[in-house]
Amino acid sequence: MKHPYFDSRIWPYSLPGLFIIAILWLVQWAQTLFVFPFYKLGVLPQTIEGIKGIFLMPLIHDKMDIHHLVNNSIAFFFMVTLLAYSYRDVFIKVLMFSWLLCGLFLWGLAKNHGAYHIGLSGLIYALFSFLFFSGIIKRYFPLQALSFLIAFLYGSLIWGIFPIDQHISWEGHLSGFVSGIILAIAFRKKGPVRPKYQYEIEQDLGIDPPDLEGQWLERMQAMEDKNDPLVVTYHFVPKEKPQDESKKSDSTSQPTTPHDLPPENPR
Repeated sequence: MKHPYFDSRIWPYSLPGLFIIAILWLVQWAQTLFVFPFYKLGVLPQTIEGIKGIFLMPLIHDKMDIHHLVNNSIAFFFMVTLLAYSYRDVFIKVLMFSWLLCGLFLWGLAKNHGAYHIGLSGLIYALFSFLFFSGIIKRYFPLQALSFLIAFLYGSLIWGIFPIDQHISWEGHLSGFVSGIILAIAFRKKGPVRPKYQYEIEQDLGIDPPDLEGQWLERMQAMEDKNDPLVVTYHFVPKEKPQDESKKSDSTSQPTTPHDLPPENPR
């Protein structure tokens, strides 16, 4: 039996991720053809020049570090596919706001050291954070299972939000991570939600739950009243003393007189 929200066809939801990844590789290929400094399309914090990076930063990668693009492509494809499949009603909104909030927080909060921030990592952190915390907040088993899967596969990403390596934009990672938490809270009542139980629906409607225990006691009392009750009569009979003990008590109770004593032997 299929779930009313989730079905077995997941491949159609992988198309948005494939489309974005194709754009990433086209931009990477363009960097090898043109001398234009594509890295300047990234985010330069707290500058007018760096505002355009809020929109373009995820599309730009270091043309000399192909491994970074490969790793980002795999992680992004996996997470955006799960997002489109599990949160199809809010997929476009979550992806768009993750894209913008990550760059906006990075531009406004990071320090300007004269370096441009580029790469898809911030968006990946936003998707990772959203998928994990949204499943916990919604308390819906399929989404909780998805949260544990994300934590199992990419839990080590958490170390990227700390300033451990100076060559890594930890501010971008942190901005994406915080953006995912904010979106998980903002969309907590949208998308797939946990079905309500019958008693929860009745509580929302102001219907008091039935007193099952009281009803059972009333039925038992009615059954006892209907049937003839069993009457038990007790008769108390005092215990009689044995004859030997009564004679013994009578003999001990009689006083002794001089006539009852045996005669003394004459000397």
